[in-house]
Order: sequence, then C-alpha cells, then structure tokens
Amino acid sequence: MSDTKSKTSSAGDAVKTVRSYASRVIWVIALLAALALAIGALMIALKANQGNSLVDFVLNLADTADLGLFSRENGIKQFGGEDAEIKNALFNWGLGALAWLIVGRIVAGIVRP
Repeated sequence: MSDTKSKTSSAGDAVKTVRSYASRVIWVIALLAALALAIGALMIALKANQGNSLVDFVLNLADTADLGLFSRENGIKQFGGEDAEIKNALFNWGLGALAWLIVGRIVAGIVRP
C-alpha cells in the first residue's frame, strides 16, 4: 500500500515541477514581449536610426509582439499632427507592454501549482 502511495506522490511532485517550469516560461515570454515593446517605443521616441540592423531587429520584434491590437499604425488610439509616430508608439506599445505583463502574470499564476 505504501508503494502505491509513493508512486502517486512522485507523480504529483512531477506534475508540480512541470507546472512550475511552465509558469516560469510563460512569465519569461510575457516579460520579453513587454520588454521588446518598451525598447521599441523608446527607440521610436529617440528617433533611432532605423537603417541600423539592431534597431530594425528590435522594431520588427516589437511589431510582432504587438499582436496587431497595439500596432503603431493601426492601434487602439491614433494620434495626428506633429510627432504622431512617437505618440502612437509610446501610447500603443506602452499599453501593449502593460497588457503582456498583466496577462502573463495572470496566466502564470493559473498554471503555477
């Protein structure tokens, strides 16, 4: 009987370990997506050279992380006039980064044992 109990206990521990690692992976993905959006918005605000391969890589990564919902060109809010591109990037990508952090934390908390 104790043999069955120990097998059940070790299986339960394995499930907890997998859920713990999955929770960490989910949080890291959400954190990296939020970081890409924040750095991308900063690069737009600082008018970084978009011909630079590193800047281009970060901006493409941020464009992917915005999921279309928080897009600079067609996001939640669109500004017009002077410095509209900067305002759009800061507002939409800032909201996107915040959304990634909130949703990532909630999902990681649900998965965590």
